[in-house]
Amino acid sequence: MTMGAVRPSYVILVAALGGMVLAAASGCGGNEPARADSTAAASPSAPPTSPRDQLAGAAAAAKDRDLLALYTLRSAGREDRTVTVVRAQDGSWRVDIPGGALGGTADVAIVRDAEGLYQCGLPSISRPEPSTCVRVAEPDGQLEAATDPRVQHPFTDWPNILTDPRVALSVSIAKPLAEAQGTCYSVESTSASLAAPVDPGVYCYQPDGTLTAARLGFGTLTLTAPPGAAPARVDLPGPVVSGDPMSMQAPPEPPAGLDTPAPGST
Repeated sequence: MTMGAVRPSYVILVAALGGMVLAAASGCGGNEPARADSTAAASPSAPPTSPRDQLAGAAAAAKDRDLLALYTLRSAGREDRTVTVVRAQDGSWRVDIPGGALGGTADVAIVRDAEGLYQCGLPSISRPEPSTCVRVAEPDGQLEAATDPRVQHPFTDWPNILTDPRVALSVSIAKPLAEAQGTCYSVESTSASLAAPVDPGVYCYQPDGTLTAARLGFGTLTLTAPPGAAPARVDLPGPVVSGDPMSMQAPPEPPAGLDTPAPGST
């Protein structure tokens, strides 16, 4: 056979063999990157492992949690009370605290909206007057210690502190509190020279940021039922009036020998 007389069948055979070689080469080299990609895709990011990081994650969810919830408050030497917590969709909030002022004789609501922070007196058997509110600070302000029942803090500003890695706190997993759901964390301050930024104690959270229980200096809070839907905003329970907020201390006793007249007497 001469170079000028190559038969068509020979050309077709050579082309077919070349294609088989190329396909085999492609098959040998194409599987390795695919295995590397599938291995990388099967490695999700690791969840937080330290108790401090876990608590920060739960507190971050709590900051964004809108809810209406009821909690039982148990304090030494007092009857159980029902605390109502509302975190509205617009960022306003309200916490109703029975016996939260005047030595436990006055019911109060602590309310924050876009206009300010308020202490509102609520009607009760010992204080039947209509509800009124006193503006005590700007929206980002705080109550003074003498008028602060502290019960509102676990639902309002303390989650901001629990998420801040710069705050000197020691966090560990705690034994679950009675009736608590989720994970409980023991929180202590590690700075002896400064006032604790949050009350030391035990905080229990569900993954969605719901505080289910807390054992703190003022007592133990326990969620009584699953939270309900939050309203669009909270409203003040009464008009804003001038004056001073009610103190946490009980009112002074009347002077000795001064009889209080009976209702209806002259």
